[in-house]
Amino acid sequence: MIRKTVLSAALALFAASAAYTVTPAKAADAAAVLKHYAELAHAKYEDSLTTAKKLDAAIDALIAKPSEETLKAAKAAWIAARVPYQQTEVYRFGNPIVDEWEGKVNAWPLDEGLIDYVDASYGKESDENELYTANVIANPKIKVNGEEIDVTNITPETLQSLHEAGEIEANVATGYHAIEFLLWGQDLNGTGAGAGKRPFTDYDKANCTGGNCDRRAAYLKAASTLLVTDLEDMVKAWAPDGDATKNVTGDPKAGLSAILTGMGSLSYGELAGERMKLGLLLHDPEEEHDCFSDNTYASHLNDAIGIKSAYTGEYLRVDGTKLKGPSVSELVVAKDKALDTEMKSKLDATLAAMNAMADRGQKVEAYDQMIGENNVKGNAVVQKAIDGLIDQTKTIERVIASLDLGKIELEGSDSLDNPDAVFK
Repeated sequence: MIRKTVLSAALALFAASAAYTVTPAKAADAAAVLKHYAELAHAKYEDSLTTAKKLDAAIDALIAKPSEETLKAAKAAWIAARVPYQQTEVYRFGNPIVDEWEGKVNAWPLDEGLIDYVDASYGKESDENELYTANVIANPKIKVNGEEIDVTNITPETLQSLHEAGEIEANVATGYHAIEFLLWGQDLNGTGAGAGKRPFTDYDKANCTGGNCDRRAAYLKAASTLLVTDLEDMVKAWAPDGDATKNVTGDPKAGLSAILTGMGSLSYGELAGERMKLGLLLHDPEEEHDCFSDNTYASHLNDAIGIKSAYTGEYLRVDGTKLKGPSVSELVVAKDKALDTEMKSKLDATLAAMNAMADRGQKVEAYDQMIGENNVKGNAVVQKAIDGLIDQTKTIERVIASLDLGKIELEGSDSLDNPDAVFK
C-alpha cells in the first residue's frame, strides 16, 4: 500500500513536470520569459528607489525650511514615487519574498492616531486597538500590551518596533501611507471635495502648530529613511543573483505560476475586491487606498498598468526608457493565438476604464467622492473599472489552463464573492 502511494505520487509529479517540459525549446522560451520578468522587477524597484530618494530629499528640504513651497514639493515627490511602486504590486502575489516584505512599505488602512494628533471626530479609543490614539509624536513613552516603550528618540529602528505593534495590522508606523499622513494630514471631508490640509507650520519649530514639530520632523525623516532602505533590499532581491530572481527562474513552471498568480490575485481579490468594491459597497472614504492625498485613482491605474506589464513584458521607466522582452503573451500565442488576443483586449479594456476613472479624478471629483452614496455617475465609473478587472481575471484563468500550470489559487474577496458578509 505504501509503495503504491509513493509510486502514484511520483507518477503524478512526473506527469505535472512532463505537461510543462514537453520540449527543450519550450523550456528555453519559458526561461527567457522568466529572466525578463525578473529584469522588469529589478527595473521597477530601481525606479521606486530612485523616486523614493527624491522624496527623501524633498522631505529634507521641508524640514530644513518649512514653507508652502517645500511642503508642496514634498507632496509632489510622494505622488511621483507612487507611480513606479504601484506598478510593482503585481509581483507581490506569487512571490513570497515580496509578500512578506510588502507590509513594511504599503500597509493600509492605518490608525493614524498611533502616529500624530487627530481630529476630535476620530474618537479617543478603540476596542480593537489600544494604540488607537497613542500619538507617538506627542508622547515619548507609550504602552504596548501593558509594557512601557521608550520612544524618546524617533529613529528608523523605533518605527520598525512600532509597526503592527500589539499584532494589530492597523498600527501602520512605516511606509508610503505613514509618510502620506504626515504630509497631508487627515482628510476630514468624507465624500466631499478636498484632501488633507496639514499646514507647513506643523514642521516650523519657530511657529509650531500641532505641537511637537521637532518630533514630527524626526518621525517623517525616519519613515522616509526607512522607505529608502526597504526599497534597497528589494532592488537587491531582484538583482540577477538575488533571492527573488532565483525563486522565479529556478523552476519554469513555478515561475510562470508566480506571474499568473500575481496578475490574477491583484486583479480580482486585492484590487477589484478589497481596494475598490468594498469601498463602493460601503460608500466609505476610509476604504480609499491613498486616503489622505486623494491620489487613489492614480494608484489603482498604475496597479492595472503593472498587471498588463507582467503579461506583455513591457515597461516604461521613469527616465523614459522603454523595456520590452520575452513575455507570457508570446507563450500563449504559441498555444492559442485567439486567447492571447482576448487577454490583451481585456487588459486594454480595463486600462481604458481605469484611465476614464483617472481622468474624472483629475477633472471632476476625487475617488472618495466617486464612491459616495447617491453619486450615480461616479459609482458607475468605478464599477466599470471593477468589471474590467473581474472580466480579465476570467481570461487569466484560461491562460493558466492553456499553459498547463495546474491549479492556481487566486486571491478572493468577500466584497465580490459574498457581499452580504461585508455588512455583518
